[in-house]
Amino acid sequence: MGLLDVSESEYYAHAQPGDYQFASLEDIINQFMIVYVGEDKLISKASRTDVAFHAQRGLAEMSFDTLKSVKGIEIVVPATLTMTLPQDYVNYTKISWVDSAGIKHLLYPASKTSNPRSLLQDSAGAYSFHSTADGGAALENSESTTWANYKSSTTSGNQDDYQDDTYWPLDGSRYGLDPQHAQANGSFYIDISSGKIHFSSNISGKTVILDYISDSLGTPGEMKVHKFAEEAMYKWMSHGILSGKSNIPEYQVNRLKKERFAAVRTAKLRLSNLKLEEITQILRGKSKQIKH
Repeated sequence: MGLLDVSESEYYAHAQPGDYQFASLEDIINQFMIVYVGEDKLISKASRTDVAFHAQRGLAEMSFDTLKSVKGIEIVVPATLTMTLPQDYVNYTKISWVDSAGIKHLLYPASKTSNPRSLLQDSAGAYSFHSTADGGAALENSESTTWANYKSSTTSGNQDDYQDDTYWPLDGSRYGLDPQHAQANGSFYIDISSGKIHFSSNISGKTVILDYISDSLGTPGEMKVHKFAEEAMYKWMSHGILSGKSNIPEYQVNRLKKERFAAVRTAKLRLSNLKLEEITQILRGKSKQIKH
């Protein structure tokens, strides 16, 4: 028999590459119940349901600013110029289109447009309604004029020629143009009500990548914590459980809160992935003089 017994051999045969750096949420809950809950322990009594709730809350909260929870999906933008948001989408970090060399070109949000409900009106401007039997709700057009105009405009129409109070021409040059509009990559806006991203017309047919933040609770396979942040999870769960109990001394809750803060800060430093050689190489470039 080899150095590995059967169970270890089966584990390594089925383990995904890189999985060893993570601990599953189920394992964290089991270990917490064994080590932290019981007589003469930090938490004398706690149900597994309470522990699981605070474990999921800790994983979700730390996914937003501590854990590396940024995901990415790639699609080819269809003629409809829309992209459906992923099921586990919380917020985006970057949206870009990719050229033939695989280089990302950043898209900027169009903050001055939207996709409102377009109510159906008669020639006099009065709203039209469904019959009382159908609920009497106002009738709507299939598409808003705002969205129709936005997707039909060319890039120069909704980007380069953008004007505001700070723009004026002088000797054929532009001064005071908002930098977010002084580019031809394209733009987008997110319609939360329909769960879709709307793109400008020049993005049609291009490959777009959505980098977004998830709460890591979308599927059971995602419910795992990097081992650099495992201690922070235990501190988060301990504080959450005791802060929700009655007759717990305030000093004890405050102590756990400070320990949680320190553990999360340590996890952030560990996960920042700073490498001395890489930083040194970047700083070498800072010493170069730029000739004008």
